[in-house]
Amino acid sequence: SNLHAMLRFGKLNEKPLICKVALSPVSTDNAQLNLKQEASHWDFNQYTTDADRLWEKELEKINIQGTDLQKTIFYTALYHTLIQPNTISDVNGEYMAADYTTRQLSANEIHYTTFSLWDTFRGAHPLYTLLNADRVTDFVKSMIRQYEYYGYLPVWQLWGQDNYCMIGNHSIPVIVDAILKGIPGIDIEKAYEAVYNSSVISHPNSPFEVWEKYGYMPENIQTQSVSITLEQAFDDWCVAQMAKSLGKMEDYAHLMRFSGNYKNLYNPEKGFFLPRNYDGTWIDLDDNSRHGLTEGSKWTYLFCVLQDIPGMIDLMGGPQAFSDKLDRNFEEDHYKHDNEPGHHYIYLYNYCNEPWKTQELVRKHVKLNYKDTPDGVNGNDDCGQMSAWYLFSVMGFYPVTPGSNEFAIGAPQFSEIKIRLKDHDLLIKADNLSEENKYVQSVFLDGKKILKPFVDYFDLIGAKEIRFVMNHRPGVY
Repeated sequence: SNLHAMLRFGKLNEKPLICKVALSPVSTDNAQLNLKQEASHWDFNQYTTDADRLWEKELEKINIQGTDLQKTIFYTALYHTLIQPNTISDVNGEYMAADYTTRQLSANEIHYTTFSLWDTFRGAHPLYTLLNADRVTDFVKSMIRQYEYYGYLPVWQLWGQDNYCMIGNHSIPVIVDAILKGIPGIDIEKAYEAVYNSSVISHPNSPFEVWEKYGYMPENIQTQSVSITLEQAFDDWCVAQMAKSLGKMEDYAHLMRFSGNYKNLYNPEKGFFLPRNYDGTWIDLDDNSRHGLTEGSKWTYLFCVLQDIPGMIDLMGGPQAFSDKLDRNFEEDHYKHDNEPGHHYIYLYNYCNEPWKTQELVRKHVKLNYKDTPDGVNGNDDCGQMSAWYLFSVMGFYPVTPGSNEFAIGAPQFSEIKIRLKDHDLLIKADNLSEENKYVQSVFLDGKKILKPFVDYFDLIGAKEIRFVMNHRPGVY
C-alpha cells in the first residue's frame, strides 16, 4: 500500500505533543496489542525512567576504572553493540517469517532480525556469547528458522528477509561458536543440518558445484572470487569443527579439505591472494585494485585466513617473512581499521612470536579510531562490530578465530575492569599500567601464569581474575 497522512494540530497551550507509534510486521491488530502491552500509559517521564533502568541493567554488566573520557567512549561502544539484533516478533509470539507467512513462537521465545553477519561474526557475536548468553539461544534459533524456509542460513538479514548485500554465510561461525561454547536450548542436530547444508547447497554468491569442481571460486564464473574463497573456506572449517564434535568424521574430513581451498588462490610469485580464472590463469592486481575482492584491496585480504594461521604463515615463507609482511601492512598504511576483514590482523603477531607488536598496535588503534566525538568511530559501526573490536581490545583479548574457543591476548587499556558473567564476576586487572608501561610482561589466570599469548574461553569464564603485569619493556611468554 502507499498510505500518507498529514496531521495539523491547533494551539497546545505550550504543552508538549505526545504521540504513540506501534509497529508490527504481522497486522494492525498485533500493532495495537504491542502498544497496549508496551506503552499502556501517557507518562513520558516514566517511559524515560524505565528505559534508563533497562539500559543500566545491560551497561552495568561491565564496570571499568577510568577517566570520564574513557568511560564515555567505553560505554558508548557497549551501547552500540546492544542496539541490534532487533526483536521482530510481536508480544503474542507471532512473527512474519522469511517466506512471508505468519508463524507462532513457543512460549518465552523471541524472533530476532538485523543480522549484519559479515561484520558481526568476528567480534560482536562472541561478545554476546560472553555478556548476553541468555539472548544467544534465540539469535541462533532465529537464524535456523530462515534455513527452514529458504534452505540456507542468513547471509545479511534485515527486517526478517535476506538482502544478500555481503558474501559468505557467516551465520555458520555464529552458530558453531555458540554450540561449541555450550550455549543451551539449541537443537544441535537441527543446527548441524543447517550449517552443513548451508555449506554444500548453492545459494547467491555461493555456487557449491563450482567450489567443489575447482577448489576455489574462479573470477570469470563468480565475482568477488578471492574474498568469497577465503571466507567460505573459513565457514567450511567451522562446520568441520562441529562435525568433529558430533563424531561425524566423514563430514569432518570432507569439509577440512574445503577449508584448505584458500591455498589455491595464493600466488607465491606475487606474494598475495589473487583472482584466477577457471583455466588457472592469474589476474594480477595493483595495490588499489578491488578486482575479485569485497570492499578492499589485495592487502585488505592478505591475512584473511582465520582457520589455519600456521598454514598461512608457512605459505608466506615462515614466521619472519610473515612478520615482515605484517610490518609492511601497518607501516605502509595498508591497514584499514574502518572495515572488518582486517580486524584480527593486529593480533597476528602473537602467532609469529612477536606479541609486543600486537600490544603496541592495540594501544595505537584504540586511541586513533575511538573518540568521544560525533565521528568518534572510524567508519560505519556495522551493527556493533567496530565497537566490539574496541571493547575486546581494551579488555585485553580478542576472538581471532570464532569457533575455536581461543582468545588471543592483547593489551588491556584500563587498570581494572569487572565483567558480570552468568554465575560470577570476572576481574581484569592491569598492574603498573601507564602511558609508558604499555607492554604485557606476564599474565596470570587465577594466579596461574599463562605461558603463551592465548587463553581458552572456558578457562577464562571459569576464572575469577585475569591479571596482566605491565612493563615499559616488551615481555616474552
